[in-house]
Amino acid sequence: MVTVNSIDELFKETEKFEGSVGFVPTMGALHEGHLSLIRQAREESDFVVVSIFVNPTQFLEGEDLDAYPRREEADAKICQLAGVDVIFMPTPEMMYEHDELSITAPAIRGFVLEGASRPGHFDGMLQVVMKLLNLIAYNKPREFRAYFGKKDAQQLALIEQMVRNYFINVEVVPCDIVRDSDGLALSSRNLYLGKEERQRALSLSRSLKRATEMVMKQELNVQNIKDEMLKVLEEVEVEYVALVNRHFEAIEEVEIGDTIILVAGRVGKTRLIDNLWI
Repeated sequence: MVTVNSIDELFKETEKFEGSVGFVPTMGALHEGHLSLIRQAREESDFVVVSIFVNPTQFLEGEDLDAYPRREEADAKICQLAGVDVIFMPTPEMMYEHDELSITAPAIRGFVLEGASRPGHFDGMLQVVMKLLNLIAYNKPREFRAYFGKKDAQQLALIEQMVRNYFINVEVVPCDIVRDSDGLALSSRNLYLGKEERQRALSLSRSLKRATEMVMKQELNVQNIKDEMLKVLEEVEVEYVALVNRHFEAIEEVEIGDTIILVAGRVGKTRLIDNLWI
């Protein structure tokens, strides 16, 4: 495994690749969720690249950019054990100029749910993902796949749209949510949770479980499902509970195979999201 800290070094290493490339972009503080993406990339690709970059443009003022967990040595060891070929660790100065072109999230899907709660977040996320995809594709791999978790469902949908709209030659591979044994969806921000806060955070996954039970009993009315979920979420400062189709359009009834149930809220100072694809 090679760790590169410049774009020129990245190009030199990827130029050596003769075969398919799997790419996993991360912000570090790697956990089992990231590992599941890396393992899938390893199984499906000849070469695997992981980027570790805490992207400043997707953090809003007052968010946890400075406090976001950084564990570069541990992350490098995890990548080495998982069979990664190249780790790319750039700096903001390498990735951005002072007066940048910008990408704007779509006017509808980019400004609901996470887009409404964190205005501007998706602009910064799409900007860095496009840059990273272009960098990894610079040497034109025969096959190029990028792996993203379904936990960030809206982010995934917008990345898929960006790839379509800008004709980027990459296959986006959605990967299932990974949970701890207690049901909490894995997230780097789980490190912020104290013991009591973690117990309250389990309300998110429990609310989704309650929604699943209702759907299995043929309760498909969205408002009824949301009302029951909110009862489960009483210990959480809820930002939103939403049921949408795969295009992130509001729906009145659950349609099996085309529905995502999403929840976001704060436990103490920690903001958490979770979802369920039906």
